[in-house]
Amino acid sequence: MNQKPVVAYSSQFALLLGFLGVGLILSGLLMTWLTAVLLHVPFLQVPEALMKPENVQFSRFANALTTFVAFFIPAWAVAKIASKNAFQTLGFNSHINIKQVIAVGVISFGALFLNGSLSAINEIIPMPANFLAKARKMENEYQQTMITLATMKNMGDLLLGLLVIAVAPAIFEEVLFRAGLQRVLVGLTKNAALGIMISSILFSAIHASYFGFLPRVALGVVLGLIYYLTSNLWLAILMHFLNNAVVVIQIYVYTQMGKPIKEAMDETMPIWYGVFGLLIVIPALLFLKKERNQIISKQELTLANESVD
Repeated sequence: MNQKPVVAYSSQFALLLGFLGVGLILSGLLMTWLTAVLLHVPFLQVPEALMKPENVQFSRFANALTTFVAFFIPAWAVAKIASKNAFQTLGFNSHINIKQVIAVGVISFGALFLNGSLSAINEIIPMPANFLAKARKMENEYQQTMITLATMKNMGDLLLGLLVIAVAPAIFEEVLFRAGLQRVLVGLTKNAALGIMISSILFSAIHASYFGFLPRVALGVVLGLIYYLTSNLWLAILMHFLNNAVVVIQIYVYTQMGKPIKEAMDETMPIWYGVFGLLIVIPALLFLKKERNQIISKQELTLANESVD
């Protein structure tokens, strides 16, 4: 990530937007073709087929595959063009210790309260009635899709759900939004706060959920800070995975108890919980920054000793 790019950030940004557009189109075509061929349905009936309970396993894997095509490949391709080592440029490095992992776990815990508070705020923001009606309709459709994908009857379904709904999106989305967009935007604007905020807004917007917009922006900011402060994408992926895994496990538990899945997806908490969340998240982020500086100092000391020898 610290490697100087051989391609200007402005060019990387243009390439990323272009590759992302192509990736989104190809992923949509791929999803449609796979569904039509493997499930033996007409092209016009593909959306309906993907929502049927008997096709849930196929829908999960198809979503993971198309997300890989739409998100991972464009960001990796730009990094490959911009530098000699694409994975190093994206932030895939092995310099992680147990203290960083624990700190990310603490941040994930605090983020639950922060996101719950912002969900409540999102609900009470005054907006035109027509807009809210359309937003509620889109939210119901989004929730129905998630309910279909997250339907789990046994432990095997839970493990598969964690892999496809928690692990895969955590990797592919972080590669695009943090290692792709944020990295390029920070380099292009020379303003970390602006780069993190823009990529976080885009991260939230692509989920097409108005009532989850503020919580996802906040999640994007936290993920962006983890990536920026540590230069390590694995830690952002871990945080993203934990966030998704909590929801998946909660849905599974509610299913086993016979409770409505929609209750498990309701993240709303009292607004003041956000303060409690910030009191947890901010110190843990500062600790990550301090730990990163210590790792760099140790690496520089090791290199200096090796050069002397």
